[in-house]
Amino acid sequence: METTQLQSPAKRRRLSPPGISFTTDIPSQADTIHNQDLCGKIPHTDVQEENGDITMDASRVRLAGRNVAPFLAKHIPDQYAPLGAPEQHTDRDHKNHSSKFCYRHRPDLKCRRQANEPTMDQLQHEIETLPQADQQGVAHVWTLFSAAPSKQRQLMLQGILTQCCFPQLSYLSARVRELIRIDFLSALPTELAYKILCYLDTTSLCKAAQVSQRWRSVADDDVVWHRMCEQHIDTKCTKCGWGLPLLERKRLRASKRQIQLRATGRGMNMWSPNITPVPEDTHETRTKTSSSESSIFKASDEASDSDHLHVAKGSESYFTPRYRPWKDVYKDRFQVSTNWKYGRCSIKTFRGHTNGVMCLQFDDNILATGSYDSTIKIWDIETGKELRTLRGHTSGIRCLQFDDTKLISGSIDRTLKVWNWRTGECISTYSGHNGGVISLHFDATILASGSVDTTVKIWNFEDKSRFVLRGHTDWVNAVKVDSASRTVFSASDDCTIRLWDLDTKSTMKTYKGHVGQVQQVLPLPKEFDFGETDADHHHAYESDDSLSNASNQDGIASPNPSATSPFVTDFAAQDRALPPRYMLTGALDSTIRLWNVHTGQCLRTFFGHVEGIWALAADTLRVASGSEDRTTKVWDARSGGCERTYTGHLGPVTCIGLSDSRMCTGSEDCEVRMYSFKSEVGLEDEGGAGV
Repeated sequence: METTQLQSPAKRRRLSPPGISFTTDIPSQADTIHNQDLCGKIPHTDVQEENGDITMDASRVRLAGRNVAPFLAKHIPDQYAPLGAPEQHTDRDHKNHSSKFCYRHRPDLKCRRQANEPTMDQLQHEIETLPQADQQGVAHVWTLFSAAPSKQRQLMLQGILTQCCFPQLSYLSARVRELIRIDFLSALPTELAYKILCYLDTTSLCKAAQVSQRWRSVADDDVVWHRMCEQHIDTKCTKCGWGLPLLERKRLRASKRQIQLRATGRGMNMWSPNITPVPEDTHETRTKTSSSESSIFKASDEASDSDHLHVAKGSESYFTPRYRPWKDVYKDRFQVSTNWKYGRCSIKTFRGHTNGVMCLQFDDNILATGSYDSTIKIWDIETGKELRTLRGHTSGIRCLQFDDTKLISGSIDRTLKVWNWRTGECISTYSGHNGGVISLHFDATILASGSVDTTVKIWNFEDKSRFVLRGHTDWVNAVKVDSASRTVFSASDDCTIRLWDLDTKSTMKTYKGHVGQVQQVLPLPKEFDFGETDADHHHAYESDDSLSNASNQDGIASPNPSATSPFVTDFAAQDRALPPRYMLTGALDSTIRLWNVHTGQCLRTFFGHVEGIWALAADTLRVASGSEDRTTKVWDARSGGCERTYTGHLGPVTCIGLSDSRMCTGSEDCEVRMYSFKSEVGLEDEGGAGV
């Protein structure tokens, strides 16, 4: 008889692992073998030898079933708890932390990983290639791991990892790298998702919007892009160094409160008329006067106030179709900023004056120019056509300024005239200077004029008063009024700049440093911020009253010199608003200087023009200058670097205007050139105008 070699128990365990079945009611293999023996299909001797092994396997199956079944019965109901059901904390949960699910496998959270269809299809295909018994064994292993709490899962994984060979570990590493990626924006509350995305730059935010529909809805939300606009528009970003042109301030102010509520989760789909406050009126209430010039000033202020009230009375959310999404606003502003950077612009030329153009101003639709031909011309910017000509002065026009209702001009004929520029009517004429009027500026009801007679004259349209400021020893080429602080800036051919107090009618501070006649003075907006620690301190000059010392008693430079200067202390003692902190000046010494108004220090000097500077304009992002050398330069006010140089005029550039997307220059060649940097069709890339 052929003998059968029996396998050792250990070897049999390796060939037929326990756990084939985990239920006690499965038919035993011993019964099956016995039935086969009765049919005479298996030799009796082999049956006896194998019967013992099969009986032992059946015993192990029954033992595994008795041990595993309670485990599954205990944990499976917890695993398949109703979705969305409130979490019930029991004493056992508090005592046994291993019973808690990790955040990925909690059934009541939407952040559970979604099944990967290709992976599941591949898994199904591979398991179908196995025998039925092997399929059952693999399925039971999956069920056992799925039902196990977190602590037991970790133990199982540790045991499996200790038995894995390098190819298996390599497979795990490749798969885990993909599986541990988490869609955190879907898992987190919306307000936290907004907070995270607000830290991204523009490029990263646009890429985030391409991840999924959920990411796109959050990344394109107005909360995120409003913050992006607020951080970059009309200012230089401290993180990336980029700045975008000015945004419509009223919309930015009107929507800020609603954006803040949405960002904190309290304003979702909610709008209240009381959320957005009415913008503060910056002008004081006027008293009625019988004179025509008083009524026209009052009409101007009422028009401005009604515009503000219109915004508040609307009380509609900016989410309505009448407003564009903030992402679109940012995109347009970014395109305009890029056009500025690379000199891409369209150029329109206005011809009509018969002598040099000495002054200009423009807004969205209207351009006003004054010339040595004694006329003022009003132009339509879009069409380039001349709308009307204002005649009345008997000599050249050296300065002008207009708003919604009035235009004021100054001439070499020693007079100032107030016009209704819409009709061409001259409202009134003011005389008082003993020389030609070569500069003027009005703010609210205060008008300042500078003259060849070396004086600055102040006109108050509210109480009809006027007085003279004396101190300069040569022509006063430029004046600027700051009604909030009740001060006036003036620049003169005596190479100095003065700051005047309208209350005491005296000089508060004199700024010296230019070695040529100062042609322009320009206080910068309060939003402008300059890192004084980065300034060239060797260009700093002390003022004549020795208030420009920016060091403390120990000789260490103060991080904020203006905060401790007597100048600031005096204003604080009088409970008065401070004048603008920074100003720019241009002179015939071919330089532009940036000053700290409070300390008297010259923070930076701009070099580049080869002849004297006649014109100067600036905002919070850039500075533009026109020179005797027939060029226009655009500068970075913080670094002092020249960003672009524009040519094209055949004579000295005598006047310049600047807005967020346009620049306008006038010259003695009788032409006015308008540079438009808007994202329009037909922009020229430099086009011979910018280098």
